Amino acid sequence: MERMAVSGSSIGSKFTRRQLMRTALAGAAGLALYAGEIERHFLEISCADVHLPGLRATFDGMRIAQLSDIHLDVYTEPFFLRHAVNRINQLKPDTVFLTGDFVTGIHGTHRFRALGRFARGAAQQCAGILNELECPYRYAVLGNHDLYVGAEIVMEALADNAITVLRNTSLPIERGGARFWLAGVDDPVEGHPAPDLAIPESIRNIPDEPVVLMCHAPDYADRLLTHPAGRTVSLMLSGHTHGGQVRLPIVGALALPPLGRKYVEGWFRLGNLQLYVNRGLGTVGVPFRFDCPPEISLLTLRAG
Repeated sequence: MERMAVSGSSIGSKFTRRQLMRTALAGAAGLALYAGEIERHFLEISCADVHLPGLRATFDGMRIAQLSDIHLDVYTEPFFLRHAVNRINQLKPDTVFLTGDFVTGIHGTHRFRALGRFARGAAQQCAGILNELECPYRYAVLGNHDLYVGAEIVMEALADNAITVLRNTSLPIERGGARFWLAGVDDPVEGHPAPDLAIPESIRNIPDEPVVLMCHAPDYADRLLTHPAGRTVSLMLSGHTHGGQVRLPIVGALALPPLGRKYVEGWFRLGNLQLYVNRGLGTVGVPFRFDCPPEISLLTLRAG
């Protein structure tokens, strides 16, 4: 009777491959859990002083909270937006700037009745939660996803909840007899930004009255600086990129949107223009964040 010889190295090899596969699957599951539930809900407060040339001393110390890219509620849950609103209320800012993408949509969302109803409901719910902001001075611009679902839908929801939308227009921010100008342009990806309307000649280069601009897509800064109106802007606040959302070592961000591939997150100095890109609150594509937590920006203005 013959005996079949079994190689010990063969058993060890199979055992090793099996263990390796189990370890890899467990690691992938753990990474998905971390990216989808832990880091996606780890809200970071980023604080910075911003020196604006010409800003009058009466504005020194004014605090601006910036929130961007909420994307309610495909992946961003209402409880998480409420958490962000509560954190902003704890910071007690003087004003809140909201830099677009309140909802999530796709091209032509407004043409499909069911999707349109969902988008309208999400916009109303998002704006209703934002109305819990205790600061009465709330200003917004639209993002590309807002235009996907219908600008009028989102603007109506925001206006119904005491949030002023700046779409190719501007207004003065006044304090103690001094002022600076807050401008907002339409989304550069899906809309029609008009710097001449947002920053008319009547408010350009006024001594001691700097211009602050909200613009959803940060890479528009390069186009803006070729325009006479754009060259008068001291500070531009943007979102859109989600900071890359999922960033891997060496590789970096796995995906970046159009007009959000050059200035991805944080501070940039472009001549006389200071640009800040907020990482946003929500996600698109996948409900994951890795090495890129959601963010509230708290900016303290300093006289230049």
